[in-house]
Amino acid sequence: MGFELPALILRSMAGAVLVGLLTGLISVFIVRIGLSSMGFCMSHAAFAGAALGVGLSLNPFAMALAFSLATASMVGPVSDRAGMRPDLVTGIAFPLNMALAFIFLTLTPGAVRFTSEVTSILWGSVLSVGLRDIVSLAGLLTVFTVLVALFWKEYFTIMFNRKLAEADGINTKPFIYLILFAIGIIVTFSLKLVGGLLVFALLFNPAATVLQFSYNIRRIAFLAPLVGAASCLLGLTLSYLLNWPAGACIVLVSTLGFALAVALSPKRRIRK
Repeated sequence: MGFELPALILRSMAGAVLVGLLTGLISVFIVRIGLSSMGFCMSHAAFAGAALGVGLSLNPFAMALAFSLATASMVGPVSDRAGMRPDLVTGIAFPLNMALAFIFLTLTPGAVRFTSEVTSILWGSVLSVGLRDIVSLAGLLTVFTVLVALFWKEYFTIMFNRKLAEADGINTKPFIYLILFAIGIIVTFSLKLVGGLLVFALLFNPAATVLQFSYNIRRIAFLAPLVGAASCLLGLTLSYLLNWPAGACIVLVSTLGFALAVALSPKRRIRK
């Protein structure tokens, strides 16, 4: 038993760091391209899919991933084909996903409706993070980092000004779609640690925190993952010390970090 606890803590910390790096990196694109509504829409899509998986005794992870990718397909390609603004589509998809999530939860037998499996979907559960999750997160981080490095020139231009990128001959749609699908996949892989109702904070806070101190996109892209990893690690430590839910502690630390950055921001002093 003495060897199990350190192994559990190490797995949880490794998972926290990897989730923080992933969400911190994707937050740069969410904030700079203006996809914040997509973040909370996707997080609740994953929550709805996982809830359906629990209700029908299917794999919650697979269902969460399917719902996330379906939402990405609807918001990206469908909104373009229909000539609708993405924020309008997310405004429709967000309450739909929430409604579906609570309907799917009613499919679970009443006696076990709020089992550990359901609560872990809502709030996350560090106890469920295993070696396979660590390997999957590490692989996802590697793939996403390589894609960003390969297409950094295009993404840099898009984040600076999408219309300018299109005028420069860049077909921005595939790059935006790639980010949308990446959001869905990253959210799904983060469910176990942070939970479907809280993961949105990590899709926004890291980049928003670094933005309080810098306008340099390259610097933001480098520092935001580190801020995300630090938030997750500190939140997990707070969870162990106080015996509070890990996901809630991570979001609390991340939000407090953002509030502190706003208070200390040189940009705020310049605006004053």
